[in-house]
Amino acid sequence: MDLASMHCRPRGLPRLNEAALEDGLRQLAGWTRAEDGQRLRRTFRFRDFKAAMAFVDAMAALAEREGHHPDFSVSWNTVEVTLWIYDAAALTENDLVLAARVSALPEASGPG
Repeated sequence: MDLASMHCRPRGLPRLNEAALEDGLRQLAGWTRAEDGQRLRRTFRFRDFKAAMAFVDAMAALAEREGHHPDFSVSWNTVEVTLWIYDAAALTENDLVLAARVSALPEASGPG
């Protein structure tokens, strides 16, 4: 399954089991499980603050279209993105889909 070509589905998806999560992570370069194991995280680096904010703007527009909103923080040329489903307090297919779609944004291709 090509995660980047999929779209987030309405709420109520089941939690991912370990096998599905590991399979999805193999498709997501740079994404890792956060310390609690129930969130996905990736750090994006850019040439400067302006490029980082262009990425944040593109990510926000994508997240709004998909109806799935990441947590993120910005520090000059670095954007840390965290995904999880608040309602499920766990990871679902929507997290994998949004991670793939965020990574595929043209603005995501920073220097590192």
